[in-house]
Amino acid sequence: MKLYQYPLSPNCQKVVALAHEVGVALETVTVDIFKGGSRTAAMMAKNPNGHVPILEDGDFTLWESSSMLGYIAAKADRIDLAPASPRERADVDRWLAWHAAHFGPALRKVAFERVAKRIGGLGEPDESIVQQGIAEFAVVAKVLDQALAGREYLCGRLTIADFCLAPHVSLTESCGLDLHAFPNAAAWRERMITRDSLRKTFAAASGAQ
Repeated sequence: MKLYQYPLSPNCQKVVALAHEVGVALETVTVDIFKGGSRTAAMMAKNPNGHVPILEDGDFTLWESSSMLGYIAAKADRIDLAPASPRERADVDRWLAWHAAHFGPALRKVAFERVAKRIGGLGEPDESIVQQGIAEFAVVAKVLDQALAGREYLCGRLTIADFCLAPHVSLTESCGLDLHAFPNAAAWRERMITRDSLRKTFAAASGAQ
C-alpha cells in the first residue's frame, strides 16, 4: 500500500500508527500541504477534496482517514480492532463520527492557529479563534473523560476508534490545551502515545521536520 501524507498531520499519523500496530507495510510519500502539494492536478485526481492522506492499494484509491483505519484493519484480519458485530461496530462508528463532528473541529481551531500557522509561516494566531477553540475543547474533553471512566479504551478494548483520536489528543500539550483537568482522558492519552506503534509514528514525523 502507498500512503500520500504530511507526516505532522494527525489524520495521517493515525493511519501510519495503525499500520504499524497491525504489521501492514506502507510506502509513504510526503506531500507538502503548505506549498499546495495536495492540490496539484495529479493529487486532485486522487482526491478531489485536495487533502491528504490518500491511500492506494493496487488500483483502489481511498480518501478519508477514518475509512482507511477500517480498511487496513480488515486487510490485516484484525476484527478485534474493527469489529463486525452490530453493537460493537456501532460503538466504534459512534466515536469515529463524534471525532469528525465535535472533537476534531474543536482541537483543529487551536492547533491551526498555534501550531500549523507557525510551521507554515502563515502569520500570527487569531486569538479570538483560539479562545473559541479552547471553550469548545473543554466541552468535548469532558465528554471524552466521562466516557473513559473505568475503561482503558473508548470501546472497552483497543479499537480503531482509539487510533482515530490518539494523534489528535497528543497535540494538546503543544497547543497549550490542559488535559490535566480530565484525568481519565489524560491517562488514556498516555496509554496510547506510549504504544510502540504511536512512538514509531511520532518519531518518524519528528524526523521529517
